[in-house]
Amino acid sequence: MSYFAELRTHWRPLAASTIGHGVGIGVMAYVVGTFAPHLLAEFGWTRSQFALLGTATLLTLVFLPVVGRAADLFGVRRTALLGVIYMPMSFYALSTIGGDFRVFIAIVISQVVLGIGTSTTVYSRLVAERFVQARGLGLAIMASGPAIVGAIGSPLLSDYIDEHGWRAGYRLMAAFTACLGVLALALVPSGQQPAPAARRARSAPRDYAAIARSRAFWLIAGGMFLCNIAAPLHGPQLKLMLLDAGAPALDAARLVSLYAIGVIVGRFACGLALDRFAAHRIAALSMGLPAIGMFLIASPLDAWWTLWVAVSLMGLSQGAEGDIAGYLVVRHFGVGIFSSVLGLIIAALGVASSLGALLLSLSLSPTDSYAPFLAASAVAVLIGSLLFLGLGRSGEFVDPAAETAPASAA
Repeated sequence: MSYFAELRTHWRPLAASTIGHGVGIGVMAYVVGTFAPHLLAEFGWTRSQFALLGTATLLTLVFLPVVGRAADLFGVRRTALLGVIYMPMSFYALSTIGGDFRVFIAIVISQVVLGIGTSTTVYSRLVAERFVQARGLGLAIMASGPAIVGAIGSPLLSDYIDEHGWRAGYRLMAAFTACLGVLALALVPSGQQPAPAARRARSAPRDYAAIARSRAFWLIAGGMFLCNIAAPLHGPQLKLMLLDAGAPALDAARLVSLYAIGVIVGRFACGLALDRFAAHRIAALSMGLPAIGMFLIASPLDAWWTLWVAVSLMGLSQGAEGDIAGYLVVRHFGVGIFSSVLGLIIAALGVASSLGALLLSLSLSPTDSYAPFLAASAVAVLIGSLLFLGLGRSGEFVDPAAETAPASAA
């Protein structure tokens, strides 16, 4: 099947994964900030209290491997169903809260725990099992779901809240996620659920033991982990870092926009490149780009172009990351345990991000400068990106269930 014929043939799973991921738990990153000023103004909560929301994401480290395993055993539709049902319910519940911050944080935590089935760990399986020639582009489109919803929906939601109030805004989110979540499940092709015989052939101890013995797993996990130590610099710290590097406030805002453009360009450019060139080389190149940018920002160079180049490289790499993890996992582990492995990889990214935030805090305390953390992160990113080159010599993974299939049939 040709490249674009594959996209036409499998448009339903691609649409299901993009829509489902777009209105799933990933959209929270774009929604929370829209409601935050209104909640702080009405209830008198502090920004330090609101910052505690970041700790809720640590729960994903526990539940991502669990939900990944469920997707491998029971399929995407069954695994995502609970999240599709609960996300609208939780948004409606948020529309009824009073001033007790504990109630608010409890609902957000429940969204993380019960809505995790709508994450990329689950929905990317639809692309992994259907696409071969255009797998990289398919993963890029799927990963862009939340960003597309956020880019189009955030300004509209903000205007709606200004006119009708934040409670009405949460009810609108409830209706929006309910309708599109159900549409995503309806688009999941029939027959996607693994057969009972295939589920019986899977053994968690045997599968995870095989994963742990795989050289490819440790190269992917290690590379992703080291490259994500710098993750805090890609989030709320980005503008502060640019101001610290000497960028005027207006230029810093423009650089943040440039970073966002880089994320989009990087996502699709990397997806297309993965479909055409050696995946381990594309991964090494894409994930290594931020090292150059971080060294430039940390350097004494003060020319305007250094920050523009640095931010562009960081944005391109951040976009590529969403394609690389899923692509490398299905390339080296196949579809049978795809979500189980991807759940572990993404959990490792969460650990790296949390560790990076701690290290950044520790480095800022005595120096009040981003330069030490930038330099250390650049070294970590460079080492992590080089690990991907080892995948070119990695042996082929043998699925334990495939090994036992002939014996079971006999």
